Amino acid sequence: MYTNPIIDANFPDPTIIRATDGWYYAYGTQTKRAGRIINLQVARSENLITWEYLGEALPQKPVWATESQKIWAPHVSEHGGRFYLYYSARPDGADYLSLAVAVADAPAGPFLDSGQPLLPGPGFTCIDPMAFDDPATGQRLLYWGSGFGPIWVRELAEDRLSFRPGSTALAVVHPSVSDDPDDYHRLVEAAWVHYRDGWYYLFFSGDNCCGAHAHYAVLVARARHATGPFETYAAATANPHTALLAANTHWRAPGHNCVVTDAAGQDWMAYHAIDPRQPTFDAIDDSEGYSRRVLLLDRLDYIDGWPVVANSSPSWQPQPAPVGQ
Repeated sequence: MYTNPIIDANFPDPTIIRATDGWYYAYGTQTKRAGRIINLQVARSENLITWEYLGEALPQKPVWATESQKIWAPHVSEHGGRFYLYYSARPDGADYLSLAVAVADAPAGPFLDSGQPLLPGPGFTCIDPMAFDDPATGQRLLYWGSGFGPIWVRELAEDRLSFRPGSTALAVVHPSVSDDPDDYHRLVEAAWVHYRDGWYYLFFSGDNCCGAHAHYAVLVARARHATGPFETYAAATANPHTALLAANTHWRAPGHNCVVTDAAGQDWMAYHAIDPRQPTFDAIDDSEGYSRRVLLLDRLDYIDGWPVVANSSPSWQPQPAPVGQ
């Protein structure tokens, strides 16, 4: 059994992978911990529940962002014994963020940036990258966005350090045009693609992640092809307020999820949320504190071709645990 959170510290925008060494590795956005800035958080676990915090996996900031304190939303994947980190960073002197990529020979790093931005701004459009290899076509795809724009996808080159020459970005999910304050789809971000039973599920998050007025939830769309067209669950149910996972009295603003499969083949959704009992912490760029987003985990099931989480909200009571190694 286990009880949320699985990491009771600021660990936002999580990616969890199972590496070929048999361990699960979790990666999180830049933070400050015990007074020290950590560019890329990493932890490891044998069972997805008990985590050993390993600390810094990106000890050197990219040469083009040496002053940046906005190193966000890491996605790590393993290919041929190497580990590829996609993330967002603010270039020195810029008012926008860029996509970036770094490489390591071990899952805990150290990761070394490629030396140049993968894709610059404008604004906050180039955030939340997620790399996905399409099992049907073999294409190496990168999803990202959005800064009030769409979620995009584009094919990567064979080296995974650049986009394939001649490829173009395709918008796969658009934000809604709505004045409804309860519509999570007004801003869409944090793409995660998971293939299961012939469906490509595009998980994403919506609206405002942070602060005193945070209003955030996990949403989902599905398609028969990795590049769409995607149908959102909100459109399928004709309900713009539909969410896969939304807040309850125990956890505020849950979102920015990943999907990881345990040793028994069961899917789990990991994501961050704000604990109302301790909603802020001593953040990097806000001396008065900023949203403290801890790491949660809940079972992911599928009903009628759509993913579901029990009660459509984060668990707070003891639950059966995943099957470890």
